[in-house]
Amino acid sequence: MNRVFVCGLGAVSPAGWSVAALRNALARGEPLPTQFIERPYSQTEPSSIIHHPSSHSAQPTSHRSINPSIHQSAHHPSSIIHHPSSSIPHLSRTLPQSYRARVVPPPAERPAFLSHPRLRRASPLTQFAAAAALEAGACVPSNARRGLIVCLQSGPVQYVSRFMEEILKDPAVASPLVFPETVFAAPASHVAAVFGDDSLSYTLLGDPASFLQGVALATQWLDAHRLDACLVVGAEEINWIHAEALWHFQREAIASAGAGALCLTHNPDLSIGIELEAITDAHMYSNSCSMAEAARNMRAQLQMEPQANPSRSSGLGSVRPRRLPDSALNQSPSESGATSATPYTGATPSSTLLCDGLGGTLRSGAAEKAAWADWAGPRISPKQILGEGLMAAAAWQCVAACDALTNEGFASAIVSLVGCDQQAIGARFGKAAAVGQNSRNLEP
Repeated sequence: MNRVFVCGLGAVSPAGWSVAALRNALARGEPLPTQFIERPYSQTEPSSIIHHPSSHSAQPTSHRSINPSIHQSAHHPSSIIHHPSSSIPHLSRTLPQSYRARVVPPPAERPAFLSHPRLRRASPLTQFAAAAALEAGACVPSNARRGLIVCLQSGPVQYVSRFMEEILKDPAVASPLVFPETVFAAPASHVAAVFGDDSLSYTLLGDPASFLQGVALATQWLDAHRLDACLVVGAEEINWIHAEALWHFQREAIASAGAGALCLTHNPDLSIGIELEAITDAHMYSNSCSMAEAARNMRAQLQMEPQANPSRSSGLGSVRPRRLPDSALNQSPSESGATSATPYTGATPSSTLLCDGLGGTLRSGAAEKAAWADWAGPRISPKQILGEGLMAAAAWQCVAACDALTNEGFASAIVSLVGCDQQAIGARFGKAAAVGQNSRNLEP
C-alpha cells in the first residue's frame, strides 16, 4: 500500500474564504454571530398563517432576508417556494417566521474564478466548492492528472427552490435554464470545468460521514495509478427550507454553509507534511447496530492491528487502521497538557488532537459524545463555532485536523464523523515521517 499524503487544504466557512480564516475562528473558540433567514410565508395569507413560538417572542418581528449568494442578480435563486402549510399535515402550523443561521460572508474582493463562463449562473454551493478546491489544489502542477470528488448531502437547494416555485406558478413557463443547476452533479461539473480537467470527477451523496467515504475513494484511485492527485470537497449551501428542516429535527440547531477540501497524493514532494495514517470502515446504522454502537465500533477500530492484506473488496479503501498506543487515544489532561484556555492549548510533539462533530445539536451528538466520553486530551468541535454545516462541516473537521498538525504542533489528529442517519467513520492524520519540498505552514 502506498502512503497517502495531504498536499493542500481549502475552506470556505462563516469565518471567511480561506483556511486561515477558519483557523483563526477556531483558535478564538467563540461561536460566530448568527443571522436570521426569513420564512417567506405572508402573515396575512389564510393558507399559511405562521405564528412565532414563545421561544422566539423576544426576537424582532422583522429581519432582513438573507440570500447567502456572493452576487445578487436575476440569475441567482430567490430561495423562496410557496406552499400551504396545511399540505404537509405532519408539520406543526406553529413555525418560526425566521431561522438562525451562520452564513458565509461576502469575500473581501470578487474572486477571479467567478469570471469563468461556467460560473455565470452558478449557485453559492458551486462557488463555495470551487473556492475551497482552488485553494486546496493550488500546489498541484497544471499538467498533473487530477481527480475531483464532490460530497453533498442537501445539494443545490437554492436552485431547486427557484425551479419548483416556477413549476408551481406555471409549469408551461418554468425556465429550462434553471433545471440543470438543480441536479446534484452540477457543482462537480462546474468545478472540473474551472480546473480544465478531463480526469476523473465524481459526486458522492450521503450523510456527513460520507466525506470520509470520498477520502477513501480518492485513495483507491491513487493506488490504482489513475491520478497524480485527487481533490475531495464537501460543500453545502443554505436557504430557509434547509434551515427549517434542521429546526424540525432540533429546535436549537444553527444552520450554516460553505465548503472544505483536501488534496491527496502519493507524491511526497507535494506533501505539506501530513499523512493519512488510518481510516476506518463505514459502521452502518441498522436494526442490529445502533448509532451509539456504530460510534463505539468506529473508535475501537482506530486501535486495531492492520490486516495482513490491506487491499480488500469490502470496506472503504486501502488505508487501514494502524495500531495507535492506548495512551494516545485515552490521554489524561496531564499527559496531553490540555487546559480549557483555547482549543489548541496543550499541543506537544507527542499529543493527539480529537476533532469531533459535537455542537451541531443533531441526534448524532449524543452517540458521538458517549463514544468519546473518556477522552481527556486536546479536542476541538468546529460545529460549536461555525454551526451545523452538514457535509461542509465534515470537511471543516478534516481541514481543521490537518491544519492543526502544521500550525499548532500536534503529532497526530483524529477526525470523528458520526453521521446523522447512515454511518460512523473515523480517520487519523499524522505528521509525515519524510516531508516533501512543499512541506510548509499554511499562510497565517
